[in-house]
Amino acid sequence: MSDAAPPRKDPDRPWRAEGTPDEPRRSGRLRGGRWWALFATAVVVFVLAYLGLHYLGRGNEPTISYTEFSRQVGAGNVARIYSKGDAIQGELKSPRANPEGGGDFTKFTTQRPAFAEDRLWQNLSNHGVTVTARPVVQERSFVANALISLIPIVVLVAVWVLVSRRLGGAMPGAGGLFGRRAPPRPVGLRPGTERTTFADVAGIDEVKGELDDVVDFLEHPDVYRRMGAKLPRGVLLSGPPGTGKTLLARAVAGEAGVPFFSASASEFIEMIVGVGASRVRELFAEARKVAPSIIFIDEIDTIGRARGGSSSMSGHDEREQTLNQILTEMDGFSGSEGVIVIAATNRADILDPALTRPGRFDRVVTVSPPDRGGREAILRIHTREIPLAPDVDLTQVARVTPGMTGADLANLANEAALLAVKRKQGEVTGAHLSEALEKVQLGAERTLIMPEDDRRRTAYHESGHALLGMLQPGADPVRKITIVPRGRALGVTMSTPEVERYAHSEEYLRGRIIGALGGMAAEEVVYGVVTTGAENDLEQVTNIARGMVGRWGMSERVGRLSALPSDAQQAYGLSAAPQTLDVIDAEMRRIVDECYAEACRKLRDHRGRLDALAQALLETETLEEADAYRIAGITRLAKDGEE
Repeated sequence: MSDAAPPRKDPDRPWRAEGTPDEPRRSGRLRGGRWWALFATAVVVFVLAYLGLHYLGRGNEPTISYTEFSRQVGAGNVARIYSKGDAIQGELKSPRANPEGGGDFTKFTTQRPAFAEDRLWQNLSNHGVTVTARPVVQERSFVANALISLIPIVVLVAVWVLVSRRLGGAMPGAGGLFGRRAPPRPVGLRPGTERTTFADVAGIDEVKGELDDVVDFLEHPDVYRRMGAKLPRGVLLSGPPGTGKTLLARAVAGEAGVPFFSASASEFIEMIVGVGASRVRELFAEARKVAPSIIFIDEIDTIGRARGGSSSMSGHDEREQTLNQILTEMDGFSGSEGVIVIAATNRADILDPALTRPGRFDRVVTVSPPDRGGREAILRIHTREIPLAPDVDLTQVARVTPGMTGADLANLANEAALLAVKRKQGEVTGAHLSEALEKVQLGAERTLIMPEDDRRRTAYHESGHALLGMLQPGADPVRKITIVPRGRALGVTMSTPEVERYAHSEEYLRGRIIGALGGMAAEEVVYGVVTTGAENDLEQVTNIARGMVGRWGMSERVGRLSALPSDAQQAYGLSAAPQTLDVIDAEMRRIVDECYAEACRKLRDHRGRLDALAQALLETETLEEADAYRIAGITRLAKDGEE
């Protein structure tokens, strides 16, 4: 279900484009005229370097008068000369003082007057002067000077790029000095690469059905216009992380064959106020140029939180300006541009009402974790390129993974493939998938050597969980018991339902509390004391009891009302009157105490079964479902709603 978004092409454009027409002129373009600034600087550096090399490369040879040259020839002090036209370069046999000042010289240059009739060649021959074919004073050529002049430009560009990377990915400028992001990654969608479509999405068919009309509108806009129908300007995808919201948005664009612009809302925010709003304007302008198109904004709650509740003293901070610009751009849609905005969030309840009103994001689509059939379809998608052994039963894997999202299932398939590679096997087997599931849900195994007393206590602790799960009517069946340390736990009892549960009865919740308290109860029944191993169990018990009393009306004293919010862990003590909170606390204690007393009673009544399970765990360390029920002497009966 999860799929990486295409990488963005420009660090100043925090969105990524997929399926847009090729525009080479835009790749790597710097905003604010920075390319022109870099080009102008390079030209100035080149000219200065070339002129400096040209004049410095001519050497320090003095220019003497032709009269002095003739005098030195007559004195036999000229060793060799080179002539090009009337210009003469030469070298003396011994240094002489320059009559025009400047010290002694050996090499020189001079100019022969056009009117001179001094039989120069005859004088040179008579005094043994060598006339060479190569210049006496060597000067660099134009090409050499030009190439050497490029060295400062290369250094300049290297420093420019280094500084831009150190400052966060943009060229130095007003915004680049204040937190620009990493340099652009390589372009993602290559020519010929297949785009994501609905064939790559599984497990959320009802959501795909709600988005089918979006695809149909993008493919056949004229049909809707003739009927006077207008598509919703925005579609908000709401659901837990990993349920495939980003993948759905990409699939809509791929199915319709339209350009897809995706960005995370946090990437619009900068320290400089106004940068985010300008980026939003540019994003919508780009989408309109290639319409019909889709704009996808991930984690929109980053900038779309209800206004007035932020810690900023000013109502015009960067986050609110960016949100206002999004609202303004969506208001500017007439419905004929063919630009659809899709946003995703995990917290639709905290979004600003102006964002979710009709005319903006006027269609809210809830993306929930898949059911059993959906999980099986998702597993088949993520194992298409994984060689599976004949013993792999994806239906069974889907049955024992309730509550897992598409991202979780993709991770499960990948972990199983990694295990097969690690063990140098050519296929992924059912054992690989089972071990990968344990690793994903419980953590990796730890090589921990426990004292025998702690090991025996852990065996009784896990046997208490398992036995109460087997005895309690309506409880989830026990799948596996192990005392192999995993993650932070010294042992684990896995219990998963056979069918999806969408509503829980009071009896079922009490059964979960009894099962969670089974470990602590077993330690008290066997050893007469309890240990710190029940910490996680008590957290689970507290959350269930709090929900029963404060949210779900399962207490006569509190009544049929919701006294605590859904995020009661953070807001506990702030949402109800003190007297109500005292009653909630007393009722929670009553329910937990009753469940604990029942757990202890059942374990005392079935002490033989508890000892048998603990002894088997000490011998084998891990018990599968069938072995656990057989050792406990309990027939595995189908629970309510099981197949």
